[in-house]
Amino acid sequence: MDTRVAVIGIIVENKDAVQQLNAILHEYGEYIIGRMGVPHRARGISVISVAMDAPQPVISALSGKIGALAGVSAKTAYSKPAGEPPVTP
Repeated sequence: MDTRVAVIGIIVENKDAVQQLNAILHEYGEYIIGRMGVPHRARGISVISVAMDAPQPVISALSGKIGALAGVSAKTAYSKPAGEPPVTP
């Protein structure tokens, strides 16, 4: 199956969900290229980005599981599918 590169942006507003979030990310570790987390202490939240290279259904499943956690939101941006020509002005 063809893979796509994607970035999942995650906002964690509920610190009690962090352990569940890390368990989910570990489950998909074979597809994760890298991740970066930045705590925003003044607001008591964390901002996390996860870069992936995976089939579309895997990316969607991960994003959905993350978004289902209480106090956690996720949005995903995808690369174009392999072989698709770039957009020219």
